[in-house]
Amino acid sequence: MNYKIGTKDKPLLLKTPPLSSEFTMHTDTKDGMEILVCTVGKTVLHYNLQIIDDLHTMLKAHGDWMELGSADEQKPAKEGTVEAWGRSESNPVGGWYGLKKGLRGRVGMYIPPLMEALGLAEVTHDAKGNKMKAK
Repeated sequence: MNYKIGTKDKPLLLKTPPLSSEFTMHTDTKDGMEILVCTVGKTVLHYNLQIIDDLHTMLKAHGDWMELGSADEQKPAKEGTVEAWGRSESNPVGGWYGLKKGLRGRVGMYIPPLMEALGLAEVTHDAKGNKMKAK
């Protein structure tokens, strides 16, 4: 798990799957744990860094395109999507990869572009209904 994701001073600039908005991603340490820090405008989300390897492993096992299904934490995630997996009690962390209460969702919006930039996945870039698969 040694990815070039950027630092607070030099974050990685990414675009959402529909290519409609920019956001940044970098790694940091919080409470002794290495995390992903995703900044969207003034909103800052935190994700467990383990999601990169875990999602890549799950997508490889899935073997085909998977719908992203991005949703806020307060909204239910559509079954069978990356978003639903990112919250599922059956994933490797036993629940949410999002670490900030109230802002734990949107795995399907912000993690796929990072994985695409890292060369781990392919992501579609349609206006709606985007999908991803492992490389």
